[in-house]
Amino acid sequence: MSKPSKDADPNVALFQTIGLSKAKAAEAAKNPKNAAILKGLIESNATVAAGIEEKQAGLIAGLALALAKTELAQPERDYVIGKILDNDLKSGDQVTAAVKYVQIHPVPVDTVEFNKECGVGFSIEPNQLYEQAKEYITANAIAGWEKLGTTITGIKSNPDLRWANPLDIKNAVEKAFIGAFGEKTAAQPKAKAKEPKKDTNAKEKASEVPAPAKKVVFEEGFLGNLHKPGGNPQIHAHLREKHLAATGGEVWTRFPPEPNGYLHIGHSKAIFVNFGYAAHNNGKCYLRYDDTNPEKEEARYFESILEMVRWLGYEPWKITYSSDYFDQLYELAVELIKRDKAYICHCTQEEIKIDRGEKRGQPRPCIHRNRPVEESLAEFEGMKNGKYKPKEAFLRMKQDLSDGNPQMWDLTAYRVLETPHHRTGSKWRIYPTYDFTHCLVDSFENISHSLCTTEFIASRQSYDWLCDSLEVYKPRQSEYGRLNLEGTIMSKRKILALVEEGFVNGWDDPRLYTLIALRRRGIPPGAIISFVSTLGISTAPSNIESSRFEQSVRQYLENTVPRLLMVLKPLKVTIENLPDGYVTFVEKPLHPKISALGTATIPFTKTIYIEADDFRLEDSKDYFRLAPGKTVGLFQAPYPITCTSYKTDPATGEVIELICKLENEGQPKKPKAFIQWVAEYAPSGSPVKIDETRVFHRLFKSDKPPSDFRNDIAPDSLEVIKTALIEVGFLPLAKRLLEEARVEAKERTNKAATGSAPASDDDTPHATAEQLVGNECVRFQGLRVAYFALDKDARLECLNDAPDAKPERKQGDYIVLNRIVSLKEDTGKSS
Repeated sequence: MSKPSKDADPNVALFQTIGLSKAKAAEAAKNPKNAAILKGLIESNATVAAGIEEKQAGLIAGLALALAKTELAQPERDYVIGKILDNDLKSGDQVTAAVKYVQIHPVPVDTVEFNKECGVGFSIEPNQLYEQAKEYITANAIAGWEKLGTTITGIKSNPDLRWANPLDIKNAVEKAFIGAFGEKTAAQPKAKAKEPKKDTNAKEKASEVPAPAKKVVFEEGFLGNLHKPGGNPQIHAHLREKHLAATGGEVWTRFPPEPNGYLHIGHSKAIFVNFGYAAHNNGKCYLRYDDTNPEKEEARYFESILEMVRWLGYEPWKITYSSDYFDQLYELAVELIKRDKAYICHCTQEEIKIDRGEKRGQPRPCIHRNRPVEESLAEFEGMKNGKYKPKEAFLRMKQDLSDGNPQMWDLTAYRVLETPHHRTGSKWRIYPTYDFTHCLVDSFENISHSLCTTEFIASRQSYDWLCDSLEVYKPRQSEYGRLNLEGTIMSKRKILALVEEGFVNGWDDPRLYTLIALRRRGIPPGAIISFVSTLGISTAPSNIESSRFEQSVRQYLENTVPRLLMVLKPLKVTIENLPDGYVTFVEKPLHPKISALGTATIPFTKTIYIEADDFRLEDSKDYFRLAPGKTVGLFQAPYPITCTSYKTDPATGEVIELICKLENEGQPKKPKAFIQWVAEYAPSGSPVKIDETRVFHRLFKSDKPPSDFRNDIAPDSLEVIKTALIEVGFLPLAKRLLEEARVEAKERTNKAATGSAPASDDDTPHATAEQLVGNECVRFQGLRVAYFALDKDARLECLNDAPDAKPERKQGDYIVLNRIVSLKEDTGKSS
């Protein structure tokens, strides 16, 4: 134990008495709040106050740090301290997990469950880690030392190794690399690749994945190291040969969503990985609906899933359902029973949980596990014929209870459900589970690469076990890290609560991160795919700030959408040296760098409107916009203007009109700033009034909304502006963008119809051009304001007129814009 320093302040001296070094004691005393909590922990526990081992003292200090962020009652504090003193908690991560656990599960604590969640008693031998490392190298086709870092990260991401010592993992991986590749040698420096010249005039299509991203993502890292078709081992050689004969040696993947909710931003990564990897390798990708739970499935989800896949730029090779294979799955279930590898269980769900070790940490055999095969066959037939109600009987797989993997502890294969199925009606009263269905349907469909996220790592063993037990073709499951976006929630249950309780206006509310919400907000599908591709694909999860996503969207929009003059809060300007009725027309490019986007013709008249924030009464040296006596430029207008006077509202004193002079004579000095404007000219319909401009802010205050997310909802997350004006070029642009989108959608849909395999039946959702076209196809940048898209609530009859008809606003029209993302801060717009 360290001796307290005489010159230390009282807290430092106190903290040294419990076993902290002087440096760590001083660090603990720096923050008054943390210091006060640590002092309270010492004073409330005589054992700690008497002095403990330095490592334990460090954990107590770590506990104080955690308590500074988390409220915990005294009994729960004492429990965690006791676990530290008993040497049950040996790391800072374990202490953090313990605090989170007892916060949710106060004393009395379920010791078995606590130990499991906090890694108490966890141990793994170095030789076991070494074997895991060797298996990972083989499974992921690691080729050399340059993959050392990604391999260590991949092994660390295994949930079963959460509590393993990181240094032990590193040493085990390095040992496995030496065994596989020899001693590490210095890498040769890579030649710097020349960057290709950018084609600034090319109009990028929203559905395309950038070529550089394709090479990096699909040819390197996780995806680049996947096995070749046929490289997945089989229990019998003829299974591999039959598989390759069916696929022709191609990559075959599948995207298998459950149709029980709307897809969210996280699913975009799964879509990109499965469809993108197959396409990059000239293979095929199924869209397979995992429809094995009729209690939660609805037709709207089936339609939306196909629509979102196509909206993101992909076409399924074939659309299938797990229910297509119900007969085959039933036959294999019977075969599994005949092989004495499945049995009928009549335990309650609580009893099953106990048998599977949920509260004890170790499984025990079910009392029905050794029932005769013929008896299980008869009972399974009885389940199928309606003998049992839901939860009265289950078919469970007879796996390996001695295995350390809970996914091998007699998983349920079939259960009874009484809800009619949307496709098979009342034919079936029993339905297979995911654990039984997924691997077998992968097998039926000859999937070469079963790609899923890392939460299914433990399921790989049961996946392989079932295929081998039935001696069928065994696809190879490979796992990558999922995409999580901070500042939002993706749980279907929680989003449903937001919708039903009125916090948001439906599943497509642009404040959400469901794909239908992002689409409605105006996010281009190409921006999402570009974003996902730049993150890379590895076994580590991608926890991304929402601001990073929005920055990626900005970058995508920067050179893909036109720019229009727009003011959100207009201030009237009368140009005194222009005659009444004066008008001149200005032809302006819709993008300064992309001529392909075209031009617009707008009027310039005696009366214009500028942004109210672009004027102020007090001038200063660092202010460059409009003020009394000051000159400012107008974007793309012929001359600058100078403010000569202004008018105010007598009641409020607010400035309501500026009187300005057009600097159209002599050689006016070049203005230091330019501001946006729109002109009033009724004959051409200028300006276009926007009925609603919806500006969306963060829905939650926290980056990681807590379980009680309702209390974290930010106030005023939706701002509605009803005063915005936009240049008259908006109407012809909107019409043109929608017409172009319809033509492209029709061409793509026709091509997809001729290039894909036939659908399984007439009930399958079909590809239509309408799935790809909506008001959100009208996207633009309001110059110096933000990026906007037309909302689905908008009504503009002229958008449906004949192509050669002049677009004009009609009675009953209602224009609604959504802000897609804000602009980067404009340093030229000083205040």
